[in-house]
Amino acid sequence: MSSSPLTALLDAARLGALLTTRGGRVVAKVSRPDAKGTAYRTGLVEITDAGLLTLTRGDASVGTVALAEDGTTFFTAKRTGEDGSEAEDAQLWGLPPRGEARELASRPGGFGDLHLGKDALVAQLSVHSQATTEAEHRELSSRREDAKVTAVLHDGFPTRYWSDDLGPAREVLAVAELPRDLWTAAAVAEDGDTDAESSDAKDTSRSVLRFRHVALPPGRLVDWVADDAGTRALVSMQDSVGELVGVPHLHLVDLTGAEAPRLILPGTAEVEHSPVSFSPDGRRAVVSREQTWSGSASLDVRPLLLDLRTGDLTELWPELDRWVQPIWLDDATLVAESDDTGRGSLWIGGLEDAAPRLLAFGPEQELSPAGISVAGGAIIASVSGVASPPRPVRVDPASGTVTDLPHPAGASSPQPVSPGTLTEVTATGVDGTGVRAWLRLPEGEGPHPLVVFAHGGPWGSWNAWTWRWNPDPFVAAGYAVLLPDPAISTGYGQSMIERGQHELGGAPFTDVMALTDAVIAREDVDAERTAFAGGSYGGYMANWVAGHTGDRFRCIVTHASLWDTRVMGRTTDNAGWEPPMRTQNDRFDPSASVADIEVPMLVIHGDKDYRVPISQGHALWYDLLTFSATPKDEHGRTRHRFLYFPDEGHWVLGRGNAQVWYETFLAFLDEHVRGEHTERPATLG
Repeated sequence: MSSSPLTALLDAARLGALLTTRGGRVVAKVSRPDAKGTAYRTGLVEITDAGLLTLTRGDASVGTVALAEDGTTFFTAKRTGEDGSEAEDAQLWGLPPRGEARELASRPGGFGDLHLGKDALVAQLSVHSQATTEAEHRELSSRREDAKVTAVLHDGFPTRYWSDDLGPAREVLAVAELPRDLWTAAAVAEDGDTDAESSDAKDTSRSVLRFRHVALPPGRLVDWVADDAGTRALVSMQDSVGELVGVPHLHLVDLTGAEAPRLILPGTAEVEHSPVSFSPDGRRAVVSREQTWSGSASLDVRPLLLDLRTGDLTELWPELDRWVQPIWLDDATLVAESDDTGRGSLWIGGLEDAAPRLLAFGPEQELSPAGISVAGGAIIASVSGVASPPRPVRVDPASGTVTDLPHPAGASSPQPVSPGTLTEVTATGVDGTGVRAWLRLPEGEGPHPLVVFAHGGPWGSWNAWTWRWNPDPFVAAGYAVLLPDPAISTGYGQSMIERGQHELGGAPFTDVMALTDAVIAREDVDAERTAFAGGSYGGYMANWVAGHTGDRFRCIVTHASLWDTRVMGRTTDNAGWEPPMRTQNDRFDPSASVADIEVPMLVIHGDKDYRVPISQGHALWYDLLTFSATPKDEHGRTRHRFLYFPDEGHWVLGRGNAQVWYETFLAFLDEHVRGEHTERPATLG
């Protein structure tokens, strides 16, 4: 029985992160639907010269991973116990080069990111705010759980982040020394014969690894990278001090505990820094300097080279007009990926180079590299395009030759084959700037109805595959899909960012409309049957378009969208939004134009969205019903619709919810663009 294009998309195995060791191991995270077909499970597959080797099986989904050169794999997973129930928190597991995985540690709150050093494993842990050891964390967490207390007392910003409520635990780094013979120690622990002397031996008698907390500076841990030895880390701590709210500060932390943390680069109202990567010899590091968006400055991201011996900072590749976060090929050479004119580029350069050289991909093709790393002296990457699902490749750093690797996701299920054709569209903005877009066209001569997708960000580009907002189901249903890159899009140089940074409803809007005009002038596109859609900042653009284009589009779809920019600035988890918008609120607030909205809108929002809070969706919904100029249907009822997800955040990630998202979206287009009625899915009730 053949599947529909939508179910083929949602049921396909998905290539996730590619994890590597410098010695040459390559392990892929692959997600596929579980046995019930209602959720996704992530497993590990090693890519070797001999082919593919499945590392993990079963229903437990793998979380974070660290790889050893000898073939050992450390990973976290909520595995099922002897009673048949899934563990509440992720345990830490070790998989030897041969044999079955063994549990190495478990704790309340589970484990976060992992980093394998020379003789120790570094982990990010969620720890009770008053605990200084794992024993205290276990006891205090149990006391809170037994008391049925869920309240959190905050003293900083933010209190929520994306889809997570923060607190009462704090994030810390912890280190566990690796036994000389890990697997013998694991076997002894499984037998329950450990002779541990720690105060929490009773509760952790079967734990092979015991973690020591690392002293961190004040604030909330938001990002970190460790050196190859696992003895030092560059750590970004977010804190609110004086007039600064939620600003990150960069510190160098001694993971051995021998030295106190050292402030490397303080955050300011104008500039923030984040860690990127240590050199293999540990003498240098790349950090990212971000000129923060303000009422007078545009967001700008530049890589810096930090000499850890002297503390000197120099700008890396100052003449490269692209945003990059380089990693080390060796101690003298770095490589980086970037967005590039609707595609992606792979760059390579030395420490003293004014700019790197293009190594592979670039403007003359249709693909973008992502998630680059180094293995065996080669560059490993996932590459994709707007009509090409991700696949793993190896790139020769000397020649730039790109070689496909065995595809761990395609081995068990067919990868999506995008319908229709892909073409490029160009136009000229109001200020004379050239702008471009991808156009996906269905089969046949047309003219085809059109839906315009505005990208999110606002810093972003339509230049790679996405499992969300994927054009395939729409193209398969007969719609042309326009993917415009207007002002503020990445991959076109800093000038493109600055064209729209201080007028979110200005140049980006007129650029999108110029590209739309260019498309509807084509004979294969129906100028009378068009719709507009977007999510996040794209949702802001959809709301702006709704209030400023009359009945030009037959309907608008807006997902996780900004509606009232003043309220947004005071309720989002992003402290960087409100200050720069103070000068834009009077001019570019979509809610001020609600009375000019004439066409039906489909509002989509998740209750757990803390980046664009659900209050934005509720306010938009009330204002549409109360103040918009959209005519009612023949029964006097609203033609607007609100698709609400109580358990989703900024992105709709659940398998069933994703299907309903696409089905409802397409049905709304069919009704208002084509005049066709579609029954709502029975799963919606």
